[in-house]
This record gives sequence, structure tokens and C-alpha cells, in this order.
Amino acid sequence: MSDQISGARPTLEAVAERAGVSRATASRVVNGGTGVREALVEKVRKAVEELGYVPNQAARSLVTRRTGAVAVVVAEPESRVFADPFFAQQLLGISRELAVHDSQLVLLLVEGTADYDRVGRYLSGGHVDGALVFSLHAEDPLPGITRRIGLPTVFGGRPGWPAAEGDRSVLYVDSDNRGGAREAVRHLVSLGRERIATVTGPLDQTASVDRLDGYHDILMDADPRLVVEGDFSEAGGARAMAQLLDRAPDVDAVFVASDLMACGALRVLRERGRRVPEDVAIVGFDDMASVAELADPPLTTVRQEIEEMGRLMVRLLVRGLERRSEEDSGGRPLSSLVTPTRLVRRASA
Repeated sequence: MSDQISGARPTLEAVAERAGVSRATASRVVNGGTGVREALVEKVRKAVEELGYVPNQAARSLVTRRTGAVAVVVAEPESRVFADPFFAQQLLGISRELAVHDSQLVLLLVEGTADYDRVGRYLSGGHVDGALVFSLHAEDPLPGITRRIGLPTVFGGRPGWPAAEGDRSVLYVDSDNRGGAREAVRHLVSLGRERIATVTGPLDQTASVDRLDGYHDILMDADPRLVVEGDFSEAGGARAMAQLLDRAPDVDAVFVASDLMACGALRVLRERGRRVPEDVAIVGFDDMASVAELADPPLTTVRQEIEEMGRLMVRLLVRGLERRSEEDSGGRPLSSLVTPTRLVRRASA
């Protein structure tokens, strides 16, 4: 006969009785506490499985002071987030890593200035344990909001606001944007290209600035006409490429700061009768398989580990939360992470 009355929810008391331990011991095991002998831990876990016990989240939060949820705040409109595979890959990494830690993802998007009040109210309401914030633009209020609330936060990308670079309490995960750009441009130079241009991302974002700096590290005296700003979208890449060809018809190579923009650039080059790579060599940035491998021709590009960066953001946040819950101020302070990049050679350059 079943241990449960049909439809009744098993209680923590029932788990404790089945395991032969006190309610306090059962609670400590269920809620991830420490100080319980492994033999008793196994008994409680077995009882949980046998009874189908599901912890009451509200009661659990009172014990752990944790909600089991993390806010992922993207400072971009819905139309961009759901159209750009970069965000899909990063959110995939975040979601998978949060699942490992038994936490839920709460997605918050910032469409316009009015959304900051809404996001701020939600983050300050005790609904989440921390926040992962990325795609910040210059003077974005989100860092100030999370700092004022005191919410543990990890940023995606190098912070660009004043004094952030020297503040060890500001944690972020980024890729080596500048080094990757240098490798891309160095490759184009090695091919004998002489009029090497670049299409940047939005220059109010640090990733774009770092990639432009990497371009200038190799081409210190580059003609200013060879630098055109894009917006990380395919349409933006097309507009920038058209502008570039109008400015400098003799361009023979372009480093484009994202794969999506590079696809737009390839389309314009075809429309203008330019062969790739014979007339103009193209190198992108990201190495998203759904974009780079399917481009015509397939893109030579700088690979950054987008999904892994999402995972690393979660791990860094979780370590910070664990230290806070254990009131652990000892040991080495947490450090921001910069992941390496590498050039992937295909047919476009």
C-alpha cells in the first residue's frame, strides 16, 4: 500500500520519520546544509526519493535565505535578443549551468528607459539571489541599480563605467576581444592585403572598443576612412559595408567585428560585383556555427566561447553567493575571467 494518501503532499516530518532522523537533520540535508554525517545524508536522500518529497520553496527560502532564482538582464530590446544567435548561445550556457545548481533563470529585457524602473523594482524585491547582466552600453544605469540594491552581480563583458576597471568587487566574464582582433588583422596582413578596413560594433560598448583597439594595434596608421561603425546586426553590417565601399573603393580586406555583420557585408560585396576572397578578404568575429559555416563563402572568423562564457558567469556568481551565505571572508578574493580567442580559417580569407 502507498505511503501517501492519494493526492496528499508528503511532509518533511514524513521524510524524517522514514529516514529515522530528527526533523532538523532532515531539513538541513534537504536545504543543502552542512554538518550531517554522510550515512544520515544518504538515508534522508533515500527517504526523499521513496516518498517523492518536494521541498516547499517558501519554507526553504526562510532557511537558506535563497530564492533559487537568478535574473539575467540583457540591455537590449526583444527584437535584437531573439534574432541574434549570440544571445541564444549565451543564454543556453547560462540556463544549463543554472540547472546544474538547481536554480531558475528569470529573463529581464531592457527595451527603453522606462524599463529601468521596472527592472530595478523587480531586482530589489527579493525575487532573485543575484543577477547576470550583459550587453551594457555606455552610461547604462544597470550597474548603479544593482550596486545600490546590494545584489550580487556578474557582468558579461569588461565594464566601461568610470572607476570600474580598478574595482576588484566588480566581477565580469569576457573574451580577449583585443587579442582576437589583432590575430584577425595580422592574418589579413599575412595574405598580402594592403587596404584593410574594419566594421566595428557600437562604440558605446567595450567589446567594440577593444576590437577596434586590436585593429589599430596592427595598423597604427590606418586611414580613418577605413573605419566604419556598425551595430552588430546583419543589416548594420550591410549598411557599413556599403558606406565603406563608397569611401574607399580600393579596399581589399575587411575585419568585421561580428559574424552577423560579416554576413551583411558579404551580401553587399556580391551586389557590388566584388569576389570574396579574390577581391576582398573578410574575417568575422564570434564563430557561431549557424552563421559562420553557412555563410557564402564560409567565414574565416575569430572564435570566442560564447556558451562557455555564460556558464562561467553562473559559476562566478554561485561562488560569490556561497561565500556570502557562509559569511566566508577568508581566502583569495574572487576574480574576473577573460577567456582566450582563436582564429578559425575558412574560405572568406
